[in-house]
Amino acid sequence: MKITFASPDDVAKLLTFREEAAAWLTRLGSDQWQRPYPADRLLATIESGSVFMVMDGNVTAATITLAPDVEEGLWTERELSDPSNFVTKLTVARTHAGQNLGGRLLDWAGDRAYRNGAKWLRLDAWTTNRALQRYYLRQGFEHVRTVREGGAVNGGPRVSGWLAQRPTALADHGFEEDTA
Repeated sequence: MKITFASPDDVAKLLTFREEAAAWLTRLGSDQWQRPYPADRLLATIESGSVFMVMDGNVTAATITLAPDVEEGLWTERELSDPSNFVTKLTVARTHAGQNLGGRLLDWAGDRAYRNGAKWLRLDAWTTNRALQRYYLRQGFEHVRTVREGGAVNGGPRVSGWLAQRPTALADHGFEEDTA
């Protein structure tokens, strides 16, 4: 499998990919990702070079966003003084579930972050998705705290404020990279 940068032409594909993941999460009883993601925000993230796709031939098997910056209000200034990269929107196609693709992708992200000089690989997960939180703990992340206030809409409740981190490190993730 190959990791590539997403391109502006991938916006519709990635939005559909997210909708499929949201439907799966709903079937599991989660309220995660029920609001449509704005296409313009996705396009801006793609254009910044932060969105990656895992391709299995011509099939999108997974996607991840890995960025050096983070949404305001999650991490403290002291925490942000340590060089970090932030994972968001990690999604694996149901056709590729159960193959540890997410774990390998987190290893790839930690490897890339390490090579970029980051000390920490950090993420924020859906506050009510306990299964997802347990998954990240099994992947070597340590829960830092949960931020419940200061959401994007009127400073209300934050839906994705379960914060976790793990040290970055070189990793044998097994992906071929086409990200030069």
